[in-house]
Amino acid sequence: MLVSGNTFALRLEFDETMFRIYTRVRDECGYNATGFLKMLHEHKGVETVRRLLPSMSDNYAELWRCGRLDLTVEALILREPWRALFSDAEHQIARRRLADSGYKFSNGEV
Repeated sequence: MLVSGNTFALRLEFDETMFRIYTRVRDECGYNATGFLKMLHEHKGVETVRRLLPSMSDNYAELWRCGRLDLTVEALILREPWRALFSDAEHQIARRRLADSGYKFSNGEV
């Protein structure tokens, strides 16, 4: 279990990673996910994931069309060290959605 200070640092690092994901999606897929960016600014990374995860977002659909499900929040939260920030139920939702979309899981995604 992470101690409080480590969790805070991990959440900050996750926020930065989420902003980098936004930039990669924009640059690599030509998709400007402004709603996603707005959510990141307002709610930060973990809360943005929790708001997006319950249903398939437009962002997810765009990334599927682009062939980049590896850039989805679903794929991201299954990777270390981010797994520690989310519950088993959240991991199951992400894993199921990706599997249903034909995603090929890497060794780092559980």
